[in-house]
Amino acid sequence: MTRRVLLVLFLAWSFIMASFKTISQTKSPLKIACVGNSITYGSGMSNRENNAYPVQLQNILGDHYLVKNFGVSGKTLLKKGDHPYWETDAYKNALQFKPDVLYIKLGTNDSKSQNRIYLSEFESNYEELIANFKNQNSNIRIVILLPLPSFLDDSTSIWNPVIKDKIIPKLQKIAYKTNVEVIDLYQLFIDRSDLLPDKIHPSSLGATVIANRLYENLMLNESPSLNITQNKLIRNKKESNFYGYPLTDFKFNEWNCKIVKPKKVAQGNPWVIRARFWGHEPQTDIALLERGFHIAYCDISNLYGGKEAVKRWNKFYHFMEKQDLSKKVVLEGMSRGGLIIYNWAAKNKKKVACIYADAPVLDGKSWPGGFGKGKGYPVGWEEFKQVYKLKNKRAKFKGDPIHQTKKIVKGKYPMMHVCGEADQVVPIDENTRLFEKEIEKEGGNIQVIYKEGVDHHPHSLKNPTPIVKFILRSTNQMINFAAHPAPGSEYRSAAGWKKGRGWWAQMNDIDSLCMHSNKIDLLLIGNSITQGWGGSRTLTTYKPGQKAANNYFKDIKWINAGISGDRTQHVAWRIKNGNYEKCDPDFTTLAIGVNNFRDNTVEEIVEGIKLDIELIKSKLPNTKILLFGPLPTGIKAISDRREKYNDIHKLITKLNDDQNVTYHNILNLFVDKNNDLKKDLYSSDGIHLIPKGYNVWATYINNLINN
Repeated sequence: MTRRVLLVLFLAWSFIMASFKTISQTKSPLKIACVGNSITYGSGMSNRENNAYPVQLQNILGDHYLVKNFGVSGKTLLKKGDHPYWETDAYKNALQFKPDVLYIKLGTNDSKSQNRIYLSEFESNYEELIANFKNQNSNIRIVILLPLPSFLDDSTSIWNPVIKDKIIPKLQKIAYKTNVEVIDLYQLFIDRSDLLPDKIHPSSLGATVIANRLYENLMLNESPSLNITQNKLIRNKKESNFYGYPLTDFKFNEWNCKIVKPKKVAQGNPWVIRARFWGHEPQTDIALLERGFHIAYCDISNLYGGKEAVKRWNKFYHFMEKQDLSKKVVLEGMSRGGLIIYNWAAKNKKKVACIYADAPVLDGKSWPGGFGKGKGYPVGWEEFKQVYKLKNKRAKFKGDPIHQTKKIVKGKYPMMHVCGEADQVVPIDENTRLFEKEIEKEGGNIQVIYKEGVDHHPHSLKNPTPIVKFILRSTNQMINFAAHPAPGSEYRSAAGWKKGRGWWAQMNDIDSLCMHSNKIDLLLIGNSITQGWGGSRTLTTYKPGQKAANNYFKDIKWINAGISGDRTQHVAWRIKNGNYEKCDPDFTTLAIGVNNFRDNTVEEIVEGIKLDIELIKSKLPNTKILLFGPLPTGIKAISDRREKYNDIHKLITKLNDDQNVTYHNILNLFVDKNNDLKKDLYSSDGIHLIPKGYNVWATYINNLINN
């Protein structure tokens, strides 16, 4: 090849790459339309311009996305409703927008008495709406949002029984028929009436729940669709609707089996084998389908987790895994399903991602035997004896999960149990509580949710979020919001803010101080504990640390950048989008993380703190960062909160680089000889400092910046 040819090829390649770069840089943002009623519009919440869920979604997504709010208060999906969405300018504008992704949140107002009479036309009207948007963009991605529950008592108004029993089933039928996605917002709020102040509309924090859920939906890492049911070994196929998803009943090796296919398959092809009681309390299964999991079932009725049941599941698993489903499967078992999931897991430890057991049977003598406090099940006990070839005396029988904890722990998979504390069928003291103790003794990973005052039924949780998060974390499908910059959305009178001044006002107040201070000595970043320093902030009222600041910071220039309720993600947003670099601080303190305790794991919180550090380094390259992480918390030395605090600090000590970042654990300054928090330094919640506590912290900071 001549030199001239090589030159021509090089120039051509350079031109192509430059063109590609130009195209990629000028690529239009993904257009997202949020169509809906007052809940989409943001009615009733503080600062809807910043806090309505479409706006929050835009802020989380960033510049490569364009989210538009086409919500209109009071509107119905029904064309014959009292205020049809069809007649609004918002509807026309949404069509003209030609979105790439469409979220439809309609149906709530259709539950009113004057609109219910037309519900027979609901499905046809909704399908027409979907078709109209598809006509504008044939590649559009459409997602139906199920209505939130209503907590109103007025049966003539927005009425929850109509939403739950009529409108939601219709929406799921539409999703199945039109093959569009569906997100169950109803279950996310069914136990969170506190997020619906007027019993219908979400607060700004409720809107955050919706925005985060839509973000998860958009960010789903997708794998190619699987055609499992096309395999020739599957016979007698019959498809039906499973809450909006295609369910296939089939025969495999003459066994009755089922599989439900998600609309989009998550990366890694995660899946669940459910044991027993198919379709009972399905909220966890529905939530996992939304997130790209397949849900499978292989009938092992009346086999009580015995050898035959394990053999069936071995063959079923092998077949499913060969269809490209994940090599590690989630096991889900309710009641007697506990026998098979744990007996199978004990023999297949490398094939298990995690186990979710709900009021599980773990000892046959407890159930069906009934030899303890439980009622027992005589017919089942006879079947159980046949399965395990037992006589009446069972002293030497070790085939139950309760006797296999050492084998189970060797699998190193996490386990979650959900149990009623008042269970009279499968008593927890003979099953889960004893099992939990043995698993922990062997160093296993188990967490249990005990439902106070609840018997064997109902299974699961009304809101399955804790279960879903457990499974997502166990399968590496969880999005860590603690490490993703997002603005706050709180407005709380108890936050120490002046009336009418919410999170955005607080952020702007801090920004204004930074922009009008050319050079300062100290910038204090954090949550309510930091906010308590007071200072020159104009929109805060609660300042327990003001006297300490006046005494110890009197000779330096400092700015208080603490906002009550802030989590690691909110600090990240403020640093990234604020103007803190304008004040060019010599020192910056970072005390953050305690508000993440409820929603995030230790590792997730540490990732959030790490992100905050990196952003501070980027925006404030000349500052020295004094890393405190979460301040000491947990009144008692032996408490869940203190344990989490200690675990976080074991990890964030690694962020110390002895240059820009120095790590400080000041627990020893705030505890007594028993390692309990000192009552004269802390408020009764074991989180917030009182004035004397600020003196201790101020002394420590003052020594750092003066030495």
